[in-house]
Amino acid sequence: MEDLPDALVTEILKRITRTSDLNSLSLVSKQLYKIEGGQRAAIRVGSGLCTATKALTLFCARFPNLRKVEVDYSGWIPGHGKQLDNKGLSVFSSHSSSLIDLTLSFCSCIDDSGLACLAYCKTLVSLRLNSAPQVTSVGLFSVAVGCTSLSALHLIDCEKIDSVEWLEYLGRDGSLEELVVKNCQGINHHDFLKFGSGWMKLQKFEFERKRERYDCLPGDVVYDSSYDAHNMDLYDFCCESLKDLRLAHIKTWPEVGLRVLLGKCKALEKLCLEYVHALNDNDIIALSRSCSNLKSILLRLNLQRYSSDVSYCETRTSFTDNSLYALALNCRMLQMVDLSFTGCSPDWPSEIGFTQQGFLVLIQSCPIRVLVLNNANFFDDEGMKALSSSPHLETLELILCHAVTDAGMRFIAHTPCLRNLTLGVCHYITDVGVAELGRAHKLSLSIVVRSLRKLRRVLPSQFTTPRTLQMPL
Repeated sequence: MEDLPDALVTEILKRITRTSDLNSLSLVSKQLYKIEGGQRAAIRVGSGLCTATKALTLFCARFPNLRKVEVDYSGWIPGHGKQLDNKGLSVFSSHSSSLIDLTLSFCSCIDDSGLACLAYCKTLVSLRLNSAPQVTSVGLFSVAVGCTSLSALHLIDCEKIDSVEWLEYLGRDGSLEELVVKNCQGINHHDFLKFGSGWMKLQKFEFERKRERYDCLPGDVVYDSSYDAHNMDLYDFCCESLKDLRLAHIKTWPEVGLRVLLGKCKALEKLCLEYVHALNDNDIIALSRSCSNLKSILLRLNLQRYSSDVSYCETRTSFTDNSLYALALNCRMLQMVDLSFTGCSPDWPSEIGFTQQGFLVLIQSCPIRVLVLNNANFFDDEGMKALSSSPHLETLELILCHAVTDAGMRFIAHTPCLRNLTLGVCHYITDVGVAELGRAHKLSLSIVVRSLRKLRRVLPSQFTTPRTLQMPL
């Protein structure tokens, strides 16, 4: 090995991907130690990272070309030694000239002065702060000003970040393509309206407020089911590049806030709405008219109180069949649908705004490949019969769908492209229904069965291999 040219050794090492193998090789010779350290582009460190200045300098010398670094102190206790602090981050940032991607998780010793050191990382493209309790808006503003190449920013559980000067600055700069904010109590969804022209370039946006206990319970507030936030011109900005949007645990009433995005995202491909209060059909209708490229939609819905008539109020989930009809008409590229209904009783189908008729119009109008239904009490064996003729359906997951029985399994067994089936807590499906899949000779079908009350007898021999059946009962 000592006689081989460095270029050839480098090519050999590039073909070794396991970190443990690379660590072992670096101990064989000084040549391998130097070459392996120089070509290491990504590293993940935690409690074993020594924070002494000299040790960090040697660490940076050992890996001079690092492009992606993750520092993760999850599970850290004082007995593990010192964490990376402000001084250490200063050493690290000044010696890693190639750094483009940095993740700091559970780094409780880093505050604004440490974060300001990242302003020297002119090549930094992506920054993720996960549980940074000492960081405030001051430190984040320093990053916004100094890191001129920043295009991705993730803030998770950063409790002290409140004012949004940093957001306004990044909006004026317009360089961000990915912005994720979760569980930052000082940031409200209305604050993002100050992002201004920054929305033009943004491709992924995710905002989630910390989940409260009352989020899944119908409150005393009655929402207007006929209210249309998209007929208003209060917010003059465009987000035509946005492809991935997720909103979770926010209230959009009485102020409009981020619900206005649903009518502005012309390039949207993936939508996730989880327990967003006060949305109605007009929001999905506006979305469908703008987003003909929509490929994936995930809805987590709970009970809310709606009325457009002061004399009558109904408790149901946010959307009705009108939303499904709009999606079926305008979003003909939709391939993935995930619907989950929280707090809805199987004995009260009216608590879910969707009906089976409207749902099947959507399924039959779009090339659905993946379908997930959780607690969908409107869906029964007739729905399974209609699904069985779907020419594109490859993956089906049914959780808490108590209206589906063995009869429905006989229908679904004949779905032409079905390859993955998950059944969870569907109490009226027994081993008889699962056996229908065996009789249909769909030997490539993968089945996951969880907690089916009556599934006790030995299943047909077609499902005896672990590859085709998983049964944690």
